[in-house]
Formats: sequence, C-alpha cells, structure tokens
Amino acid sequence: MIAIKDITKSFGELEVLKGIDLEITKGEVVVVIGPSGSGKTTLLRCLNILEVPTSGSITLDGHTADFSKRLAKKEIDYFRSETGMVFQGYNLFPHKTALENVMEGPVIVKKESKVSARNKAEKLLTKVGLGDKLDFYPFQLSGGQQQRVGIARALALEPKVMLFDEPTSALDPELIGEVLQVMKDLADEGMTMVVVTHEMRFAQDAADEVVFIDKGKIIERNKPSELFTNPKEERTRQFLNLIS
Repeated sequence: MIAIKDITKSFGELEVLKGIDLEITKGEVVVVIGPSGSGKTTLLRCLNILEVPTSGSITLDGHTADFSKRLAKKEIDYFRSETGMVFQGYNLFPHKTALENVMEGPVIVKKESKVSARNKAEKLLTKVGLGDKLDFYPFQLSGGQQQRVGIARALALEPKVMLFDEPTSALDPELIGEVLQVMKDLADEGMTMVVVTHEMRFAQDAADEVVFIDKGKIIERNKPSELFTNPKEERTRQFLNLIS
C-alpha cells in the first residue's frame, strides 16, 4: 500500500528526517513512537504531502511521488484525497454542526450531492458512537466527542489510509478510551493506519508493527510483542524504560 524510500526533510539547516525507509501493507496498523522532536509528526505530514519532503519518494497504492522534482498539483491532490488525517487538535468548523462538519468534505471535495453526503455522514457519526449528536455544535461536545467527529470527517472522504497524529494528546485521561476504541474498531475492520501516539497500550493491542524513531532515523521496528518485551537496540530500551 505504501512504500517510503529514503525520505529526508529539512527546515533550513535543520534536518528532521534523515533517510526514512518503510513499507506498509494494506490493512496493516503501524504505530510510530519516539521522543518529542524525533520527526514522528513530520513523517506523518510527509505521507499526505502537508509537508513536502526534501528528497526521496513515496508510493501510495501504485502512485509514486518523486521528490527529486517538482510535483504537479494533481499528484499532491491524489495523496491528500487518499489519506485521511486526524490531528492533535480537532480543527472542526465551530459554526457547523457535527453532521455539517462531516458532510463538508464529500460535498466540497468530491462534489457529492447533499443528500448522499448527509446519508454517509449520519452513518459515520453513528459508527463512531455519535448518532445522537448529529445537530450538536463543537462547543456542545466533549473533547473526545469532537475528536470522534474528526475521525468521521476523515473517513467521509473514503481514504485508502488513515493517518493519526497523537489524536488523544489533547484529551483528558477519562476521554482517551473512547477515541482509542474507535481506532481499534477501524483496525479490526482492516483499515490501513499509521498512528503517531504516546499510548503504548494501544500500540500493544492494535499495532501490527511498531516503529521507533529517534533524531530523524528509524532505530528499530518490530512486532509489538517483540519490541516492547525484547528490544534489540539500546536506544529503544532507554526510551521504553523512561516511559514505563
């Protein structure tokens, strides 16, 4: 589904990603962990070209973006349309209801009819446990509920891959579980997912592979049962000891 080859990303003289190679198969859940500033979020943003890599290439479902040359707008649009992004912040339109927030993408981006988009939005909001909150505005919803609207909004564009950038980091502890449960349900349904998170329990329970990044490089990658109990690299052991 995704092949990342020798991706680098620099901001001025600061090199944030230093030659990332990673392959993700269809239906796989890959959790990316690492210390703050290690490049996790930058990698995620490169996957849907919110950040344009400095060099390397990314292939998504047979379509390759080669960053040694300037990308055409249609190439960027393809990657953004096929990857659903869920951010740390909820980024909902405050003046629109939950239903209207989820309808927005299909109507504006995919030119769906409002009737079709409404039917889809109702189903998705019910799927994430908010079927009784269709007409609520963001200020009437808890943080966990807003994030679940954000997940439904990303799913409404029917992406091939879902990208999650620390989706529970802004939530109170008692609200984290409801968001993680929705993500686990998506994983169980076979959605291809790349998740940047500090929630190690989610990584252990839902990930097919855990990737540990530090200082812009992949230090270690393995099945969660192996990486968490028997890490091969000393740097991985140091990190896991600090967060355990």
